[in-house]
Amino acid sequence: MVDYFEIGLITNTHGLKGEMKVKPFTKQKERYAELEEVWIASNTANKTENKAYKIESVRYQKDMVLLKLKGIDTIEVAETLKNHEILLPREKAQALKENEYFIADLIGCEVFRKGETIGTVSDVFTAGASDVYVIKRKGKKDLLLPALKSVVQNVDIDNKKIEVEIPGGLEDDI
Repeated sequence: MVDYFEIGLITNTHGLKGEMKVKPFTKQKERYAELEEVWIASNTANKTENKAYKIESVRYQKDMVLLKLKGIDTIEVAETLKNHEILLPREKAQALKENEYFIADLIGCEVFRKGETIGTVSDVFTAGASDVYVIKRKGKKDLLLPALKSVVQNVDIDNKKIEVEIPGGLEDDI
């Protein structure tokens, strides 16, 4: 399991005093206002280091988060962080409800149907009322499965396995 979750990407600066535009990866961007600090990933000397920053202020602009971090006080410093990921340690993440999973934990899970391997979860995205699992398969196009109770029968994050039932209409793609 991953230690940090990617919760956003710094896409640009905003103003001259170090505020940054962040594309949120969370369904509830308002959650940023509840955080006291975030971590920023940076690559140095062929290794990734995560540095903690205290949050000074959070505002919202359309679908973006405007984030001001303590110690980032000029546009020049903020520009050095463009295209860096905003991270949150697993232990600071919101508690999940029953049958909810972190996308990072689903990625890489093997997907089975009646004990037979179909493929591996390569991505998860939201489409309308439910999430959709992208199943990467050898020699075939990706299979898109809705994350519905009738489809996803069992999720075992510890063993990286998901048991599914394929709905009618998608069976031809198997």
